[in-house]
Amino acid sequence: MAKQQFHFNEETLTFSQHKRTFGDRLRSFLMYLATSLFFAAIMFFVFSYFFDSPKERMLKRENAELLLQYEIINKQMDDMSGILSQLQERDDNIYRTIFEADPIPSTIRDAGFGGTYRYQDLKEMVASDLIIDTRTRLDILTKKLYVQSNSFDEVVELAKNKEKMLMSIPSIMPVSDKDLKRVASGWGYRIHPIDKVRKFHYGMDFSAATGTEVHSTGNGRIETARYSSTYGNMIIVDHGFNHKSLYAHLSGFNVKKGQKVTRGQIIGFVGNTGRSSGAHLHYEVHVNGKRVNPQNFYFNDLTPEQYDEMIRLSAEFGQSLD
Repeated sequence: MAKQQFHFNEETLTFSQHKRTFGDRLRSFLMYLATSLFFAAIMFFVFSYFFDSPKERMLKRENAELLLQYEIINKQMDDMSGILSQLQERDDNIYRTIFEADPIPSTIRDAGFGGTYRYQDLKEMVASDLIIDTRTRLDILTKKLYVQSNSFDEVVELAKNKEKMLMSIPSIMPVSDKDLKRVASGWGYRIHPIDKVRKFHYGMDFSAATGTEVHSTGNGRIETARYSSTYGNMIIVDHGFNHKSLYAHLSGFNVKKGQKVTRGQIIGFVGNTGRSSGAHLHYEVHVNGKRVNPQNFYFNDLTPEQYDEMIRLSAEFGQSLD
């Protein structure tokens, strides 16, 4: 039963029963509803701000796990980068050096990734900075691994050709000279025997009688076998691997252009043709198109003692023979 309300009349000092209208009840309800909503809003704000819902707690745990995994991945990439750097250093300074190959230029190893908008599609993602940084490092690492893989493929091919290269590179003396009695003028400035002026002698002279056998100093192919006004009868052997050898002032040929030859094979004979002051062989070695000191290419022929003696004898001869 609803409670009855009474109103006190101060003038008559009596109580009279108060009957609530619909408007009174509506106002009371609205007041009650507003008060309830106000307190409910306060409680919702407090609980939502200071306390996580089960779903929020689950999402935070997942985010924390993802961040941990990103940190682990970046640590692993750091380790992989360190290992790759060691491989690159060994590749450039050991493997490629052994096979006489140029190091991979840093401009190729460390080439960047062009394009300002390469990772534009990732910028809208949550934790985009972390994702883009990890993606960038992974792309760089992938490219470096690709370059290194190609380099190792090249080194493998060089290793396969190593035996062929060792047999091809000039490594013996072009005339038989175990006692070094035929060593004449060596590499460097000498007095030219005909012009009588100081000129650079780009080779080594071996004095020998006309007709003495001349040997190819490495496997290769005859590139030239012809007469030259300066070198007289001359032969050039292309040994491959950017190495060539030249034999000048010959009295005759024992090979023809295009013929394949092996190390030690007789290719011609000592003579006195061209601009020459006496019977001898003028011998040159070319690497990458440049003339280099032939004395560095007798490692299959001479002992260390003989090598030192050869250098001494060739240096003492103050005049070349051509």
